[in-house]
Amino acid sequence: MFKIVATSLIAVSLLPSFARADEAAVRKLLEGKAAKIEKVVKSPVAGLWEVSADNQVFYVDDAGKYLVVGNLIEGKSGRNITNERQFAMLPLEFAMKQVRGDGKQMLVTFEDPNCGYCKKLARDMQQLKNVTIYTFLYPVLGDDSVEKSKAIWCSADKAKAWNDWMISGKAPAAASPKCDLAGLERSAETGQRMRVNGTPAIFFGNGERAGGYIPLPEIEKRMAAVANATAGAN
Repeated sequence: MFKIVATSLIAVSLLPSFARADEAAVRKLLEGKAAKIEKVVKSPVAGLWEVSADNQVFYVDDAGKYLVVGNLIEGKSGRNITNERQFAMLPLEFAMKQVRGDGKQMLVTFEDPNCGYCKKLARDMQQLKNVTIYTFLYPVLGDDSVEKSKAIWCSADKAKAWNDWMISGKAPAAASPKCDLAGLERSAETGQRMRVNGTPAIFFGNGERAGGYIPLPEIEKRMAAVANATAGAN
């Protein structure tokens, strides 16, 4: 018996249907019904196509009649395949990157520079080993958070500016009017698409999500579980 993860599962008819779908047919079927289609591939389940669009993953049946929104979970292992796919789609080039040790494990966070629990998390993160941390700036606590995020984003060393502020309380210099803020805007858009409603939000390497602060021992425990599962799959 495996643990069933709560999710909304919606089947929407996408008539007209066709006998059997191929990638081109699925793309054509979804024209005007979904955002930019990034990828269409066969899912691990016979008769279902996996569609990636706008940082979201959903499924279309092989007859082209139904669209299925929800989590696809492998029964034997309990792996949430949908979460893994969505995690792999994150635009990490718009996140601040910090590498600890060999950097083999991965964590992704969405954080506000004025969030008290984010500051606590930043201090905890200093103790993690062998991990690469990607932090998306996600200013949701007001205008000052926006201005501080701009200043950090426009710093020559974003990660250092982030840690100087979050850990040491050293405020970054104000952002230059010439600084390109497109990446910061993309970071905010990514958080919205991932339905991040508060900070911090933490995503582990298997796509598992923790909404809100969790203590360092719990982070390490979850990272170890991801590492063990990955090793078992190889």
